[in-house]
Amino acid sequence: MSSFILHHYFLSPFSQKVRSMLGYAGLEWQSVRIESAPPRPALEQLTGGYRKVPVAQIGADIFCDTALISTEIARLSGKSDISLLRAGDDELAYARHTDVKMFFACLFAAGSWALAKTVWREMTLKAIVKFFADRIQIGRTSSVRSAPPSAAKAVVRKHLVANEARLQTQDFLFGDAPHHADFSTYHSLWFMRDMGQSPLLAEFPKVNAWMDRMKAFGDGVYAEISADAALQAAKNAEPRAIAAEHQRDERIGQRVRISPADYAKDPTEGVLVGVSDERFIIARESSALGMVHVHLPQAGYRIDVC
Repeated sequence: MSSFILHHYFLSPFSQKVRSMLGYAGLEWQSVRIESAPPRPALEQLTGGYRKVPVAQIGADIFCDTALISTEIARLSGKSDISLLRAGDDELAYARHTDVKMFFACLFAAGSWALAKTVWREMTLKAIVKFFADRIQIGRTSSVRSAPPSAAKAVVRKHLVANEARLQTQDFLFGDAPHHADFSTYHSLWFMRDMGQSPLLAEFPKVNAWMDRMKAFGDGVYAEISADAALQAAKNAEPRAIAAEHQRDERIGQRVRISPADYAKDPTEGVLVGVSDERFIIARESSALGMVHVHLPQAGYRIDVC
């Protein structure tokens, strides 16, 4: 079984984005099921405060945000088009818009009795209350300006019309094979169609056929492990080496705080040990785990020297 560990929960659309990538890539992986809302004590030991989901782990290296997680899956599998780094300008703009603004519009448009039943089946009453309280708090500090709930269905329908047109002459959104943008689009529509049974998709046969192709990739082969096992994997490993060219930033060696700039802005603090065009790497050390390296994207994130 691969050492790739995914910390996730079933109803998380962004977790489904990564699970679908793993299925397409044909990777074996290990699954750690987490709560849908903090506190998540074991995961917080690894990330140091970052609270978005999912989080990936390879030994003592912790990868935050699906942009970086996709790069790791691409590296392990050789499926380079999964990585957002390989996206052209048009795909990059599309994926970023879809991952944030369209994601929220799809969430607002997904409400249904079917979704409510799924939530009740998957979560306890206590977990549901905690989840909504947490998401309300996130909404109060979010800087994302998405369509209001009253306009969400119209925004999503426009999105579906555009993608129905894209799929008239090709199997995937940017060609004959899936790219990062396909997974960015799929996870929100998965939440609407497969979890919420939304009727909004009914009149879009090309989109539905594309979704069926994406769904057929599955989630890959995985084994459930405990959070304690994931912590032990970090403790037993050393972070991977950082290339010399990624240690030339003037802030290297300083204590920094890095947080998402859009929503769920909880910071992660540590010593900056690596900077590349795509990511920051900070070192965090504790008596329980030893040294771990937390990888966070540059795009959409803020860094402050403590």
